[in-house]
Amino acid sequence: MPLETPVRIVRELAGRGYNAEQEAVTLIAGAENPARALERVVESVDDDALRITVADVRAALGGARPDADPTDAAPTADDSGVSPDPSVSSGKSGQNRQAADGRPDSEVPDEMEDSTAPEVESAPTSTRATDDASPTGDAASRRDPALRSLAVSGDITGQSTGTGAYEDFVKVFRDRYEKLSKQLRGRVNHRPAEAIQSMSGGNDAAMIGLVNDIRSTKSGHWLVELEDTTGTFPCLVMKDREFASLVDELLLDECIAVEGTLSDDAGIMFVDAMYFPDVPRTYSPNTADRHVQAALISDVHVGSQEFEADAWGRFADWLHTEAAERVEYLLIAGDMVEGVGVYPDQDEELDIVDIYEQYEQFSEHLKDVPGDMEILMIPGNHDAVRLAEPQPGFDERLRDIMSAHDARITGNPSLVTVEGVNIQMYHGVSLDEVIAELPEEKASYDDPHKAMYQLLKKRHVAPQFGGKTRLAPEEKDYLVMEEVPDVFHTGHVHKLGWGKYHNVLAVNSGCWQAQTDFQKSVNIDPDVGYAPILDLDTLDMTVRKFS
Repeated sequence: MPLETPVRIVRELAGRGYNAEQEAVTLIAGAENPARALERVVESVDDDALRITVADVRAALGGARPDADPTDAAPTADDSGVSPDPSVSSGKSGQNRQAADGRPDSEVPDEMEDSTAPEVESAPTSTRATDDASPTGDAASRRDPALRSLAVSGDITGQSTGTGAYEDFVKVFRDRYEKLSKQLRGRVNHRPAEAIQSMSGGNDAAMIGLVNDIRSTKSGHWLVELEDTTGTFPCLVMKDREFASLVDELLLDECIAVEGTLSDDAGIMFVDAMYFPDVPRTYSPNTADRHVQAALISDVHVGSQEFEADAWGRFADWLHTEAAERVEYLLIAGDMVEGVGVYPDQDEELDIVDIYEQYEQFSEHLKDVPGDMEILMIPGNHDAVRLAEPQPGFDERLRDIMSAHDARITGNPSLVTVEGVNIQMYHGVSLDEVIAELPEEKASYDDPHKAMYQLLKKRHVAPQFGGKTRLAPEEKDYLVMEEVPDVFHTGHVHKLGWGKYHNVLAVNSGCWQAQTDFQKSVNIDPDVGYAPILDLDTLDMTVRKFS
C-alpha cells in the first residue's frame, strides 16, 4: 500500500512494533519516496528501540532524499524532499484568531440557551480559554492512532435495492412501523386497528400507528387518523385537553401511540393520552474512556464564489496548534462542494463550474488538515450523489479524488460510533420541512437545534413522505433512529445551533460559505466559519469561530 499519508505511515510503523513522534512521521511523509524513507529509518534504529524520534529520522535520511544515489550532491533545504518546517501548513498566516464559546458574547442570542424550553437542558459549553494563537508546533505530536476506534452502522452504501415499485413503498413503511412501534409497546396496551373496529362502544382502547391524516373539526377539535398493518382508525383530540398542543408537532407518516375511550358507536376513539417514540428521560449517554475531541463541521461548499477559504485556512492552521492536540476526529455532515444545477441560476455564483474540479479543490483544502486525523464524511444535497434519502456514499471516482488522509466515506444518514460515543450523522434536508410545518416556537432556522429535537422525539430523521424531502423506498427504513444517539449532528441550514434534549446533544454546525444571492433572496443569513469542538469524554462542547 502506498505510504503517501501520515496515517498510513503510523499504521505501518505500528504493525512493525514502533510508536513514533508526529514530527518524525511528518518528515517521512514529506520525503519524495516515503516508503523507502520508512525502510531506511527502520533499518537504522537500534534493535531495542520502541519509538521513532525526529532525531532517528534525520540521522537515517542524513539530509538527503531517501531514494537518491549516495554519490549525489547533498541537496539544499528547498529540494531535500523533507519539508523545512512541517509544523505549519504552507500558505497560511499565523495571525490571531477570534474565538468564542459558541459565538462572541455580543452575538449569542439568549434564546439559544433554551432556558425556558420544557424537557430540554441547555447545551453545556466549555469555559476554557479559546486562545487561537499562532501555530507553535504540530499538535499531532501527542496523538496516538493506536487508541482510536471508529465504526459505522446504518449505511445504505452498496445496499440499495429500491426500484420505485409499489412493493418497495409497502416494505419501507412496514419496516418503519415495526421499528418504531417497538419503542411504544411498553407504554400502551396496543390493539390493532382491525381489533379496535370490532370492539364495543365505551371500552378503553389504545393503538400504535403511522399518522395517515390530520384535520380540524368545525368545533376546533383535531381528528387524527392512524394506520397500522391491519387498517386505519380515527382518533379525536379535544381542543381543551392539556396535551392538545402536541397535535401541532405531528407530521404525516410519523409513528405515535394513543390511548383513550371508544365512542358509544365505537366509530371513533376519544384520546386521553398521546405518546411519541422519543428519547427516554432517564437516558444516560456514552462517553469516551480518554480525553479526546472531535470537530463537527458541515457545508464547506468548495466551488462557490462565497466559499470562505481564509476561514478554512485558519481552521486548518489551528488544528496544527497545541490547543488542538486532542482533536483527533473530523466529522463532516455533507455538502463538501457547491455542486452544479442545485438551484436556479447557480452557475452565476460558481467559482468552479466543473463538479469534478470542485471535488479536486476540496481535496486540496482537506490536505491542510493534520494528516493523522481520522476524517469521516457523509454527502449532502449539493453533493454528486442521488438526492433521495437515504443517500449512498460517494462513488469510486469521487472517492479517488477525495483520497486525502484516507478519509472514511459513508452514507447519509449514518450512526458513527467514535470511541464508544454514538453520533447520528445526518445532513439535514428534512429540517426545511420540519421548520415549514411546525410552529415557530417549535422549530425555526434561527434555532435549528429545536427542529432537531423534534426529529429525536419522533426517532426518525425524515418522517414525512411526499413533501419537500425526497425519500427513496428501500427494503428497510434506514432513516429510523433505532438506537438513541449520544450526539445528533446535522448541517444543511447553514445556521449554528446546539442544545441538549433528554441528555442527547443536538448540534447544527453552520457552514463555510458566505451569503449567496440565492440565500439573500430566501432570507438566509448564514453562520460562517464555526467549528464545534466536542469533548468525547464529557460531551461538553466549545464552539470556535474562524471567520
